[in-house]
Amino acid sequence: MRYYPIFVNLEKKACLVVGAGEVGRRKIQSLIDSGAGHVTIIETQPAGPEMDSISDLDNVDFKCRKFKDNDLDSKFLVIACTSSEEVNWRISNLCAERGILCNIVDQPEKCSFIVPATVKRGDLTVAISTAGQSPAMAKRIRKELQESFGDEYAGLLTLMGRIRPLMLGLGLNTKDNTAVFRTLVNSELLTAIKDQKLDAATEILEDSLPDPLHANITELLDGII
Repeated sequence: MRYYPIFVNLEKKACLVVGAGEVGRRKIQSLIDSGAGHVTIIETQPAGPEMDSISDLDNVDFKCRKFKDNDLDSKFLVIACTSSEEVNWRISNLCAERGILCNIVDQPEKCSFIVPATVKRGDLTVAISTAGQSPAMAKRIRKELQESFGDEYAGLLTLMGRIRPLMLGLGLNTKDNTAVFRTLVNSELLTAIKDQKLDAATEILEDSLPDPLHANITELLDGII
């Protein structure tokens, strides 16, 4: 099966995770890190100390009991990490009936979506999927990408995020804005950030940005170099 790649906005969305073992905890943390509005956790065992940092959050609700059908009420996304085939299929079928996004960990035949391997550098996320055919290959590719994409990519993306509203605020046409953005990302700015060379980065920005933004360069680079 060829999957449709998509990044989902979980802000203000209610999510459910059934099973809070080692894998489940990783899934829970990933939902929290992605800004999920609320995460309900269903686990048959009491929460151990490893859950303290998670269960104490205001947007997390931990319930020590078995899964119930009505746990799916008003949920946008569901992840199941249980050792019970019966429970996993039950959750999968119920989510399919209700049109709820569902992932049963390591069982793509029960999923409406799969979670790709990812490489993250700040706000940059690179996702890798093998359509469920070989998680091992996805992990290998992720390792290679981790070596290729250093922290300088996070720095450049932060910088571009700061520049963008300033450029748009100048009221230039789209063509001119696009030209500036492309010039910056194709310049040696990434190398300057990687090598922490402030003078080189400053010179590139002076050469690339419109004159009215030159006064902002020091602020733009603050914390990046």
